[in-house]
Amino acid sequence: MTIESSLNFLTEQAPWVQALTGLTAMVLLAYAVRLIVHIVLVRGVGRWSHPSQPRWTKALLSAPVLNRLEKIAPSLVIQLTVGAVPHLNATAQTVIRNVAVAVTILHIVRVLMALLDAFQEDHERTASLAARTSTHSIKSYIQLAKLGLILLGSIIIIAALIDRSPLILLSGLGAMSAVLLLVFKDTLLSFTAGLQLASNDMLRIGDWIEMPQLGADGDVIDIALHTVKVQNWDKTITTIPTWRLMSESFRNWRGMSESGGRRIKRTLRLDSSAVRFLDSADVERLRHIALIRPYLEHKLQEVQATNTALQASLGELARDPANQRRLTNLGTFRAYVQAYLKQHPGIHQGMTLMVRAMEPSPEGVPLELYCFTATTAWVQYEATQSDIFDHLLAILPEFGLRLFQQPSGHDLQAGLLQAHTPPARPALNPPTA
Repeated sequence: MTIESSLNFLTEQAPWVQALTGLTAMVLLAYAVRLIVHIVLVRGVGRWSHPSQPRWTKALLSAPVLNRLEKIAPSLVIQLTVGAVPHLNATAQTVIRNVAVAVTILHIVRVLMALLDAFQEDHERTASLAARTSTHSIKSYIQLAKLGLILLGSIIIIAALIDRSPLILLSGLGAMSAVLLLVFKDTLLSFTAGLQLASNDMLRIGDWIEMPQLGADGDVIDIALHTVKVQNWDKTITTIPTWRLMSESFRNWRGMSESGGRRIKRTLRLDSSAVRFLDSADVERLRHIALIRPYLEHKLQEVQATNTALQASLGELARDPANQRRLTNLGTFRAYVQAYLKQHPGIHQGMTLMVRAMEPSPEGVPLELYCFTATTAWVQYEATQSDIFDHLLAILPEFGLRLFQQPSGHDLQAGLLQAHTPPARPALNPPTA
């Protein structure tokens, strides 16, 4: 059968058969065009993508974008060819064309959303390779753009289906602004908070934040439009509404990480009854400690000069120890701790380093160490801090000092046994012959 005879055969059929045949041919043509577009886009244009291309080009030529772009072709073909279907009434043509327009808009929105996803993935990939100080999350902006696309696309799709102008629907939405503000209240608050967090550089992915009122203490792993996810140190996940980061306070430890040092602020509570003056034997013994030998030499010269001046002014009264200047074991130990920290390789020498005696309390005399380690890593920080205090606790007896400690059951038991143990009697001399 020739083409001319086939056409004559079709024209002789009933109108509904011709309309059905035309619709079938239109659908087959639409999907044939999609197959051609698929070959051109995926197999042709996709091969043009290579690592040296600009970021926006790689995002545009990504596989999800191309796969969704090819789905626009069938609906476009239907819009262009539906008028050529024979014996199809105007109402049916309008309905089919409107549905095809709606499907086209739907796929255009999906293409734009895939493009936004590609930009986000490229940004996260680049941020993971860059320094942590330069990483900023754009996920909240991407989500907001997707939300806007969905709303705008939904309005245009509905307008296409009812064959009305989108402006009519938009004017109706204007009258519902109060309802829309109520529905999207959290979205607007979160978006505003996200803008403030980003513009003021208050939060980045990888920051260690602490928010006790919400149980968050760990690293930020995700910043989205509505929520911020924090992975706590026990590996649990705390989800924080974005707007609460602006309405409530939180602590960001990024400054500590960027400074290169982490603070040690801890006290040794010394027994106040062990604080005393040093005698000459103590001074000679402590001179053998290399760290405080320069300190002792300098202090002894000062003490000698002061006592000489006092003797000249007080005369015989200057011989009374109460009127003389003398070194204490607590002050000498404080100088030793200062010298020990200054030579310690784990302590940052470019930051504040201080050892001070604080106000005595019923728990003893607090001696506070205030310094910074040369690392911010948690494990190394704790190891350095532990090594320092292990050494200081062990060397306390060298200065005649001891740590304050509440009496324990063992202490009370030892005291009671000592109090109730009778003194040993002297041995009797054996009788002499």
